[in-house]
This record gives sequence, C-alpha cells and structure tokens, in this order.
Amino acid sequence: MSLPFPYLDTVWAGLGGDRRALAGFAATGEGALPSVFPVTDLAAAAVGAAGLAAAELIACRHGERPQVAVDRRLASFWYALSVRPQGWQLPPAWDAVAGDYATTDGWIRLHTNAPHHRAAALSVLGVAAERERVSAAVAGWGKAALETAIVAANGCAAAMNTMAEWAAHPQGRAVAAEPLVRIDVGTDAPPPTWTVPPDRPLRGVRVLDLTRVLAGPVATRFLAGLGAEVLRIDPPDWDEPSLEPEVTLGKRTARLDLRTPDGRDAFARLLARADVLVHGYRSDALSGLGFDAAARQAMRPGLVDISLDAYGWTGPWAARRGFDSLVQMSSGIAAEGMRVLGRDKPHPLPVQALDQACGYLMAAAAIVGLRRRLETGLGSRARTSLARMAGLLSEHRQAADTPPLAPETPADLSETREVTVWGTARRIAAPV
Repeated sequence: MSLPFPYLDTVWAGLGGDRRALAGFAATGEGALPSVFPVTDLAAAAVGAAGLAAAELIACRHGERPQVAVDRRLASFWYALSVRPQGWQLPPAWDAVAGDYATTDGWIRLHTNAPHHRAAALSVLGVAAERERVSAAVAGWGKAALETAIVAANGCAAAMNTMAEWAAHPQGRAVAAEPLVRIDVGTDAPPPTWTVPPDRPLRGVRVLDLTRVLAGPVATRFLAGLGAEVLRIDPPDWDEPSLEPEVTLGKRTARLDLRTPDGRDAFARLLARADVLVHGYRSDALSGLGFDAAARQAMRPGLVDISLDAYGWTGPWAARRGFDSLVQMSSGIAAEGMRVLGRDKPHPLPVQALDQACGYLMAAAAIVGLRRRLETGLGSRARTSLARMAGLLSEHRQAADTPPLAPETPADLSETREVTVWGTARRIAAPV
C-alpha cells in the first residue's frame, strides 16, 4: 500500500507540527487516481494534516490526542466532487470557451468561467464567444504573447511550460524559494473561552470567509464540519452555480460590496468579531481596500488570518490572477502528463488537486493558529499558494503499475440526505 508520508512529513513540518504526532496517523485504502503524479497520496496527506491539527487542538484543551485515520479512496473522491444529487443535475462546470488551445508555438489555457474574464479574452482575440472562432483566432498567436495580452486586459490565461521552463522562469524561481506555508505571529489578545468539545472542536469559533473557487471554500467547509460558525461573504455580482453545493456546505452566506464605503464599514464590523479570516483574493486586493495584514490584526487582535495566492507571494507574478488549471499549465504539470503519457495535447491532473490540497492545508493552518490562541493569546498569519503546492506535488512520481481506485458504490455515501435549495443530495462519507 502506498502511504502519503513523503508529502505528510513536508506538510506537517511546514505547519510547525511535532513529528511525533505522526505516530497517531494511519492511512487506509488501496489504489490511486490515474496520474503521472501521486495525487491520491497528496490528497491523503493534506486531509491528514488537517485531521492532525484538529487532534492537537483537542489535546491542547483535554490532554488526550485522538488518533487520526484517513481513507485514501474517500479522500480522492472528495477531491473530485463530494455531493451526489438525488434526482437533479449540477450545471456544467466549465464555460463553453474555457479550455486548451493550440498556438503557433505551443499551448495556452483560457479560463473564462467568470463573465469579465471571458470578456477580457474575447476582447483581445476580437471574436465572439464561439469555440471554433476562438480556436482559429488563438492559432494565429504565440503562446507567451497571447498570455501577456489577456492578463494585461485583466483576463486569465496560462501558456503551457515544461517543468524545466518553469524552473528557469523568474516566477518559478521565486516560488521555489518560498516555504510551503509561511506563518507569522500576530497581535496579542486575551485567551479565548472556546471549550473545544471533542466531537465538534471548533464550536463557538467564528470564521469569516472571503474566498472563491476552490481552495478557500474547501478550507472553510472543513472548519464548518468541525463546528465552526462560518459566514461566507460574496460580492453582489458573484456566482459559481456549478459548485455552490460544494462550497457552501455548513455555512451561512451573505452579499457585501467592499468597493463601497458602507460595504467596507460592514466588513470592519464583521472582522472585529471574527476569530478566523480566510481569504483568497489576489495578494494586493485587501490592501488596496484599506485592509492590509497589519490593519486586520489591529482591527481584531488575536486574529487567525489565512490567505491563498495563485502564483506565490514574491516574484513578478505575485499579484497575478490564477486558478488551479492555469497553475498546472504554467508549472509544467500539464506538460509532464502530456510527455510521459505520449498525449498530443496538455494532460492535466484528474482533479483540481492543487486547489483541494491547499484548502486542507489552509484549514490545518487555521486550526494550528487557533491552538496558538488558546495557548498564548497570540494571533497569527499564514499564507500559501497554488504554485507552491504544485512544486510539492511534482517532487514525486506515481509508479506506473499503481492500481486504480475501486469504483464508487452506494456504501461510500453518507446515510444523511441533505435538503438543499438545489434538491435532495447525499455526500461521500467523510475521509478523515
């Protein structure tokens, strides 16, 4: 059986965890998702790190550390989609224009799920939102020139690099020098009064969620599952219909426009009452609204502040928009899959593994920060990136003879039937 310890060691050490705690971890389940890279091992490691962080938090309050068991197969299923609609269907996950296109000198991926990102790409290409016309227009561009033009128009695109090209790229070098998780100590505040009940150790913890698809919502979903009170804040015009059942599980949701004075005042009031802030905006976005890291700590002493960036926190692309599928193209993951498997087009990971792994890593960092609050009264700031997670994943390769996961069966589903605004649903059973 393949165990995720090569990844778990790195993730747990990055969180500042005591390696002796790994003795309380066990991973079960045979097989793996089909990939050049050991995605199932990474899935189990990231989920396991979040579980270990919760166990350490319980031990901090009660003295006894629970054992942590991860089902690698269930973790892999959660990395794809956890919800199973009963008698209804989710809308398509991708916009009709989104995808990989051939250029004069390689491949580029356009990410057009958001209307303003689609409009930016089409404005550069000068065509209507029809895939054939987009393909013909892209074919006349060089990949780097088109990537630059779309990003300059506030769109989202990524030229495909090989792993060697990314290693030599200024942004690739910058990300490689960053830690997997950077944790800084924050401001002091009186220790909280959370009781940390073992069955719901985050009961009473207030989490303010300013995140988008998909890593941040995964993090706050996990925190909600442990009992936290999560309030997700979206702009008035934001919509992610294909993933709403995934990203809103266990949360309250509201709309707020931070571009307005009233919206910023409301956010400041919410922040002053939060224990944890999780946000996935570009690295300069909150600062531009007057809420930089120092201001957030001043507004809420003791705040546990968790943030995600696509391409890293240093280097020329530190503030660039990005998503999992784009980072796979930039970092060489899609090219390596194409090369090793002998495909004629980019071959990405079978799931959005960078998003998912970062989500559980962010959840673990939040729980580690909450433990610090209990022990010292100090807040903290933790940050990671999709690009850095891509670097971690690419450190290992999956054995060619690794068997596939056993197919999903009804026994893999939770017995609970959720009544949602979309219809009745069931979930894959919890992986940890």
